[in-house]
Amino acid sequence: MAGAAAEERRLATVVASWQQRPVLVVGDAMLDEWRFAESERLCREAPAPVLTLRRRISAAGGAANTAVNVAALGGRAALVAPVGADVAGDELHDCLDRAAVWDRTVSQPGRPTPVKRRMLAGNQILLREDSGGPEDGLDADGVARLLTALHCATEELRAVAAGQPLTLVVCDYGLGALPSAVRAWLVANRDRYGTVALDAHDLADWRGLNPTVVTPSFAEATRLLARAAAGFAHAERGAVPSGDVHLNHPAEADGPSELMVGAAPGGSGERVPGSPHPTSGTPAAEVPAGPTGEPVPGEERVALTGDGLSVTGTGVTVSAAAGAGVDRAVLAESRLPELREHTGADVVAVTLDTEGAVVGGAEGEPRRSHSTPVPASHAVGAGDAYLAAMTLALAADAGLPTAAQLAQLAATITVADTGTCVCRRQDLLAALGTGADEGGHPALVGADELAALVDEHRQAGRSVVFTNGCFDVLHPGHVRYLTQARALGDLLIVAVNSDGSVRRLKGPDRPVNPVEDRIALLAALACVDHVVVFEEDSPARLIEAVRPDVYVKGGDYPPEMVPEAPLVRRLGGQVRTLGYVPDRSTSAIIDRIRAQSHSMSERTERSEGREAMPDQHSRTVGEGRPA
Repeated sequence: MAGAAAEERRLATVVASWQQRPVLVVGDAMLDEWRFAESERLCREAPAPVLTLRRRISAAGGAANTAVNVAALGGRAALVAPVGADVAGDELHDCLDRAAVWDRTVSQPGRPTPVKRRMLAGNQILLREDSGGPEDGLDADGVARLLTALHCATEELRAVAAGQPLTLVVCDYGLGALPSAVRAWLVANRDRYGTVALDAHDLADWRGLNPTVVTPSFAEATRLLARAAAGFAHAERGAVPSGDVHLNHPAEADGPSELMVGAAPGGSGERVPGSPHPTSGTPAAEVPAGPTGEPVPGEERVALTGDGLSVTGTGVTVSAAAGAGVDRAVLAESRLPELREHTGADVVAVTLDTEGAVVGGAEGEPRRSHSTPVPASHAVGAGDAYLAAMTLALAADAGLPTAAQLAQLAATITVADTGTCVCRRQDLLAALGTGADEGGHPALVGADELAALVDEHRQAGRSVVFTNGCFDVLHPGHVRYLTQARALGDLLIVAVNSDGSVRRLKGPDRPVNPVEDRIALLAALACVDHVVVFEEDSPARLIEAVRPDVYVKGGDYPPEMVPEAPLVRRLGGQVRTLGYVPDRSTSAIIDRIRAQSHSMSERTERSEGREAMPDQHSRTVGEGRPA
């Protein structure tokens, strides 16, 4: 049990370490619409139920839901995607605003926002209507504005990253948001991002990106292997260039059971004029044009067998090594090296729906994770939660087994009910059994969720105490101060300055400890109920959101001298000041450490000098001694 608790704390520390990590999400954003109806009779016109609409819910979908999950898990998410100037687009903007996602989407008049409308009765999906798709392509102006938005969002995130490397997530669901010019820009600017995650229905379109991690479904991984094998076969016959064979999957891309080998509708092999080929570096004018048009009869079908074990077609067998009784996880694990080779990814995570996932990197054994089977209506968007958690963990330098474990947990805990899945950081921490108070609330909270959480506490009759500070080097003075503050009310909220804020207040050599370490230590204190990070130099915005009953500051001066006192009193709270423990300030501790370090250096220098002096002295005495 002790070992399990220690493991949960270790995983919770990783979750804390990705707090406010900057992540740029780009790709196909869509709106998920859920319509819940009841049926008590059949219509006279046809043997079909008459549905009475009871409730309608809209949620961010696709790349937008990935961005929402990044923000909900504690990252700083910015979304760049084309969005239509329509009602669905307005609803999508509202979803992003509610989730505190930086909405950097580009309005595309005349191009509808992709929507997936689901009609349900008794939590059973009866039908789904899709609108918006690849046929509604971006015009030249739309592509140019999308590229500008990508550059601006990257620089905007860099400005607030406090030196942290940026993270990029690409969500390509084949709906036309990522044409060749955008793909070429992302490939050319790959080095601007430390961690790059790719979720694409057609992974072959992204050769040259060399992502950190790809997260294909089993069908998408199979499609890539089939495309690579069929491409090589066609190249040997001189039919088409091996890199440009396209698998057209006319079935819904959520997971087709049948694939088509053929030419790319609209030219999958198109290149940006003047841009190099993503793999060969050859100028576009010298690269043979990719195939266009619909598949011809001779190109035949590539069928995925019912047991999910093999894909064959045009004389190519992709899974020849698979034997009877081998399941999808075993097959996926056996093909991980090929998938890494074809994608250029460091890590490949093949998701297996309710069967979990298989994850492997260049080193170490592949890892298999498991999930709990749920109705399909509960799992919509679970892959987005998986992708968000996996990306944040890898960006925070977590090991692959840890990242895979957190990703699977994030996906699993989101599927409890019907709707588009979003994993919140507090839910993830609660699932780990760490960082929650007696009411089940997490210790580490985001600024955007703080007001709602405080409202819950107030409805339960609890009084709120609020304090703030850098808490750079946690010491007994801090612990005594926070314990006294907690005694002034029913719960204590501690706001912590971000690293950038500390540098502005204390100088370039501070903080000594990064914010993820500072908040982890504070959250571990029994007297602290919630910890929140703020970027500004003043906690005024948080004070307005919390409206504390008691605001506490440390110092031996009257409350009237506290800068925040007028604001707190205007909001109906009181201000208290608590004296510091003598010689227990952070500055005093840092000065003492520096003084001891300087003293040790001086003693070392004197010691080295004394070792040299006797020889010099004896030579001097010897030379001056009378004969």
